[in-house]
Amino acid sequence: MAEDGLFRWIILAGMVVVLPVGIYHRWRAHTGEKLDYRPEGLWLFVLLRLAALAGLAGLLVYVIDPRWMAWSSLPIPVGLRWAGVVLGTLTAMLLAWTFRTLGKNLTDTVVTRREHTLVTSGPYRWIRHPFYAAFALATTANSLVAANWYLFACGAAAFALLVLRTRTEERKLLERFGDAYARYMERTGRFFPRIGRRR
Repeated sequence: MAEDGLFRWIILAGMVVVLPVGIYHRWRAHTGEKLDYRPEGLWLFVLLRLAALAGLAGLLVYVIDPRWMAWSSLPIPVGLRWAGVVLGTLTAMLLAWTFRTLGKNLTDTVVTRREHTLVTSGPYRWIRHPFYAAFALATTANSLVAANWYLFACGAAAFALLVLRTRTEERKLLERFGDAYARYMERTGRFFPRIGRRR
């Protein structure tokens, strides 16, 4: 499509803005503490990262030359692709808000750090897993902007694995924070805000 050149630059601009923010906050949260990845489960650990890497590789290939991803392109109207740009912008803001709110509690597995605190402010006031919700939104946005089903398939597979991992993660959080986390679960949705609940 003639528009691919423009949308490719938009995706690149998004990556240039979002990736450094994520890297900075991961660096800031690094304490030198060794985290145990075993509770996540070997197969889930491997499959989740493979799915995410496959999606990232597809996105990078699209940015280098959209023609290389033409085999998985979709005939999406230009207006819908621009809706993806808007969604991606909002998702970038959600990610930055989440990174800032979580601070040094950030990990990339289901276990908590020794100094971990229960965060219930910022986007965590509304949902328990804003990172995962942002991942789903980013997958949708990138798939629309690139008009590409492969990006959506990889992202959907990774999100499904994140949903599976959430059960273990929440069990670990209940073990760590007990009744405080149980009450937090009652008043917030997992990935979407609960409508009509009293706070």
